[in-house]
Parts: sequence; structure tokens; C-alpha cells
Amino acid sequence: MMSIYDVIKKPLITEKAVDMKEKNNQVSFSVHPKANKKEIKNAVEELFEVKVKDVKTMNFKGKKKRFGLNIGRRDDWKKAVVMLEDDQKLEFV
Repeated sequence: MMSIYDVIKKPLITEKAVDMKEKNNQVSFSVHPKANKKEIKNAVEELFEVKVKDVKTMNFKGKKKRFGLNIGRRDDWKKAVVMLEDDQKLEFV
């Protein structure tokens, strides 16, 4: 089992994520590709001391990119959208 610091890589702060946070009390994170929903829920609750209602995950394949004559590939990654309980709040600076 991974530690909570291995599960959550970073918060995703985009226009869509900020809008979801304000309207639906949902927060987006980039998480470890092998993390499951229970691990993500436990990590968020323990790390940020909030109650989680629901977790939704999405897998993204890495894009192909050219580096001069070479063709490389970005890493695959996983996104988690965490819905907090109605009375909970999570603030990022």
C-alpha cells in the first residue's frame, strides 16, 4: 500500500477545476496511476482533514511529442475529482 504522499501528486488548478470547486464543492488532483478510489479518499481525508463524499477517476494516456529528430512520449497520468461533504471546505493558496 502506498503512503498518502505517494497517492496525491498535486492539485489541479484550472478554470474548470475552480468552477467545479465553487459550484459543486469538488476538488481535482493528479494522483498516482495505480491508486484506487479508496486510497485516494483516505489520503485526502487524512492529509487535508476533510470528509469526502465521492471520488471519480479518469485515466489519461501520454501524448506523443517530438524532440528534434526523436519522438518521445509523455507519461500516462490519472485525474481524481473528489466531492466533499456539504459542510466541508478545502482551500489552496
